Order: sequence, then C-alpha cells, then structure tokens
Amino acid sequence: MPMPTLTGRLSRMPLCRAALLLVLAGVAGAVHAQPLTFDAALGIAVRETPALRAEAAQVDAARQMAIPAGELPDPKLVFGIDSLPVQGRDRFSLTRDSMTMQRIGLMQEFPNRAKRTARVAVAQERVAQAQAQARITRLAVLRETALAWIARAAVERQLEHIAALIEENRLFDAALRARLAGGMGSALDVLAPRQEAALIAARRDELAARRQQAIAALSRWIGAHAQAPLSGAAPDWPIDRDALERALHGHPELALFDPKGRVLDAEVAEAKAGKKPDWALELAYQRRGAQFDDMVMLQVSFDLPVFAATRQDPEIAARQALRLGLDAEREALLRDHAALLESDFAEYQRLARAVERQRDVLLPLAAEKVDLALAGWRGGTGELTDLVLARRERIDAELMAIALEGERQQMAARLHFAYGEPELSGAMR
Repeated sequence: MPMPTLTGRLSRMPLCRAALLLVLAGVAGAVHAQPLTFDAALGIAVRETPALRAEAAQVDAARQMAIPAGELPDPKLVFGIDSLPVQGRDRFSLTRDSMTMQRIGLMQEFPNRAKRTARVAVAQERVAQAQAQARITRLAVLRETALAWIARAAVERQLEHIAALIEENRLFDAALRARLAGGMGSALDVLAPRQEAALIAARRDELAARRQQAIAALSRWIGAHAQAPLSGAAPDWPIDRDALERALHGHPELALFDPKGRVLDAEVAEAKAGKKPDWALELAYQRRGAQFDDMVMLQVSFDLPVFAATRQDPEIAARQALRLGLDAEREALLRDHAALLESDFAEYQRLARAVERQRDVLLPLAAEKVDLALAGWRGGTGELTDLVLARRERIDAELMAIALEGERQQMAARLHFAYGEPELSGAMR
C-alpha cells in the first residue's frame, strides 16, 4: 500500500483539519472571532496597551508643566501694621499715634529674564524627553507583540503538521494490518503505529501547551484579542547590515540622550542665571487714624547674589558634571548596542542558513530515507524498525524546519523594530 507524500498529507484530511481548527480555537467562542492578522495585532497593541497610555499621560503632563514655566510668580497680598506703639498711654492703639498705619498691598517678584528663559527651555526639553521615552516604549510594544504573534504562528503551523501526521499514522496502521492479513510480516508489526501514535500525541500535547503560552504572551499586549484565530503571515523584512549600522547612532534609546542633554544644558543656564539679581515690586496703601492723612508706599527690592562661591557656583558645577556623565553614559550605551547588533546579526545569519539547510537538504534527505526504508521493507530486504526510525526522523525534521523559520522571523523582527518605528499600515493604526 503506497505511503502518502508530505504534499498529499497536507492537501487532504478534512476531518483532521476540522478537528485541528477546534483545537487551535482554544475556546468555543474564539472559533467565531475575527481572524487576527499580524498588522491587526500590532494596531491593537498600539491602541490598547496600558504602557502606551501611561507614556501618553507622561507626555501630556510634561506639556502642561511647560505652560507656567516662563510665567511670573503669583503676586502676593500683603497685610500689616506699621509703627504700633507698645509702651506709654497710646500703647496698642491703632489710631492715636500719627505714625501707626494699617497697611494693605501687593507684591510682585520678577525673576531675571535669563532665569525665566532657561526655565522655559527646561520645560520644553522635558516634553521632548517624554516624547522620546514614549517612542521607545512604543517600539518595545510593537517588537514584543510581533515576537509573540510569530511564536504563536510557528507553533500552530507545527500543530497543523501534527494533524497531518495523525492521519498518516492511521494510513500506516491500515497498511501494516493489510500486510499482516496477506500473510506477510509479524503480529508485532502492528505495535509500531501505536507506539508512533503515542509519540505523536505527546508531541501534540507539548505543542498545545506552547500554544497556550504564546497566547498568554500575546494577551499581555492585546488582551482578549489574543484568543482570536490567526490569519496570514508576518512580513519577510529585508535585513541589511549596512543599513542597520547606519541607523545605529539613531537608535531610539540613544536618541533619548539628546533631550536629556538639552535639559541639563538649560539647567546649567538656569544655575548661571542665579548669579544675576531678581527683583520685586511692592505697592501698599497705609491707613492711619481719622485725624491723620493716609499714605501710599512703593518699594523695590533686589536679590544680592554675593555668596556665589558657596551657592550658585557649586550648583553650576554639579549640573556640568551631570552633563559630562550623560555624555559618557551615551557612549557606553552606543557600545552596548553596537555589540548587540553584531551578535543579533550573526544569529540572524546562522538562522537563515539553518532554515535554508533544513529546507533544501535535511528535509529532502529525511523524506528520501523514509522512501528507501519503505521500499526495503516492502521488498523484504529491510526492517520495520528502520522504517519507523526514518519516519520519526522525518517528523523531527519537519517540525524543526518550522521552528527554525519562526526563530529566524523573530530575530528579523528584533532587528527591524530596534532602530526606528516602521510606517504602520491602515490596519495597524
């Protein structure tokens, strides 16, 4: 009885495919859910991930804080009593002494222009810093969602192969029983398909558990949408080492240092502006007893930054030291990402070669070995154990091919989302 080819196994068995769809659905309601494409998953993550909402709130908070940054301080309302006698016959009287006055006034402080300009610059750069951090988080969400979707797609493709193998095992069992009924082989031969079926079932259970784990990982980013059946495939991103190296200096995590540096520069300018005097203006109305005339008072005051060596200068030095430290930190992070790029690209190349080798060499060899073992067994020159072992090796080779392709796609996603945000399609927005 001829054994089915790999193509034949994947093109028939409606009952097995129907059963597989029920397994892949996870829950009954998910069977009727809208299929989840790769782009749709990224779009849902961008819209619904709590981490991105938190970052959006941080950006909004920074914008709100920038509004009052350059404004004058609130004016102060002043109440007071001047020249109140505390001795003699007029003590504690508000009206009998000509010098006693009840005062009400307004005072406004005026920080120097350089200080106010620096504060505006600090606030504006904090907005840019919050936006840069939000971009980093957004890329991380896109990357992790892509990795989770690809992992689930790979394990589900392996489950499809398991379903095909179950049907093939049934045909293998029928062939052995027909051979035994024709007086060929031994009664022990019929145990081989049962042993193989048990191994296939164990592999199916392992993959089903990994599928649930992949769904759990995906639900972290898209919530209940992770239960929907998958549709389509992930993009096959072109990975160009030269392009990645050119983009390295614009890595989002490195780009964050630009607004951080400008914040520190503005803080240095604000500290230097502390050497310039601020001033304040006070206007007051002074009321005296009925027999005396009322008065008004206008007062101007200035800060005297005469102790710069112990006040402003140390603060300036501290900000400048932080600026130098930030530059060193950026250089260290650049080296880390350069080393990571080398490592990731090397791993991507290894996986690409492994996928090609598995697809073009090992899978055909495994199929040929099964064909040879089957021909020898049918002709009476080979052992059934050789055929069973060859079939197991082919099963492992087929599942390994899918796993390697999934790993290659995941590494491509890591590199693709590492150096800048891609243009989102309409479905992803």
